[in-house]
Amino acid sequence: MLSEQRLKGIAVFICVAEAGSFTAAAERMSLTTSAVSKSVARLEQRLNMKLFARTTRRLALTDTGANYYQTCKQILASLEEAEMQMHSAQTEPCGRVRIDLPASYGKLRVLPLLIEFIAEHELLMPHITLTDRFVDPIEHDIDILVRIGGPQTWPQGVERRLIGIQQHIFCAAPGYLQRRGVPETERDLHEHGCVLYGRTDGGVYPLHFPGAHASDSEQRVVSGRIAIGNAEGQLAMVLAGLGVAQLPSWLVQEHLDAGTLVQILPELSTIGLPINVAWLKSRQSLPKVAALVDVICARLSQQAAAKAG
Repeated sequence: MLSEQRLKGIAVFICVAEAGSFTAAAERMSLTTSAVSKSVARLEQRLNMKLFARTTRRLALTDTGANYYQTCKQILASLEEAEMQMHSAQTEPCGRVRIDLPASYGKLRVLPLLIEFIAEHELLMPHITLTDRFVDPIEHDIDILVRIGGPQTWPQGVERRLIGIQQHIFCAAPGYLQRRGVPETERDLHEHGCVLYGRTDGGVYPLHFPGAHASDSEQRVVSGRIAIGNAEGQLAMVLAGLGVAQLPSWLVQEHLDAGTLVQILPELSTIGLPINVAWLKSRQSLPKVAALVDVICARLSQQAAAKAG
């Protein structure tokens, strides 16, 4: 009979095989690299076989390791299916659920409704991460994710629902516009202190401009004074009167309503990336997943409709 420790060792082995390194697997499992390495070593010792061929750059499965990996995946899939059949008989959302959100949008728009839902369901154990990079929910074992944009082709095991379209608008603080004047054309932006979204490689992301057709947009780089790799950071700079920025409407709407920001160049507003809620098809019948998907989709769709109106 499989002990809990043996099952844990198998789970670590599978994660290492899929991540390609002890370090990457440790990060995914919230363990130390040393703990992951020792777990694989114990498994190899118990089986008396080498599961990985170690190189300076990457771990690669041996032929024996590849066969063992396939067998272990089938075993864990069967266990997960058995658990889902048991949980599907329950109606109360409960147990661990992994949710991944975009950093700023997730914090400002999704977390408030999640907090309300979590408070109402005390048996639910959410694990929430916030990142702007696309995370494959199958590879990273994530039940639900919200994404602005995403791949052109989603994985086959993932279901998704479009809940809105992000709109990009140019805005600035009233005090800044009084000092520097109001830009009237795209060319004027080059004369102002644009606050741009910075990349980790030292570059900046281009801005979006209307294309030849209403549904099209073009991307062009505009000179700027400040670059910061976070939309909330851009917003803080603009509110402080340090420049002009192109920001998503969901981030700035409250400030526009309050008068602390002013929209400029409205003719240059563009339709941006789609906002999707996605989830694993294999788990959509679980009450914890089904209820959360319904709540997230309904509330975010309401927000998007209200902004559009």
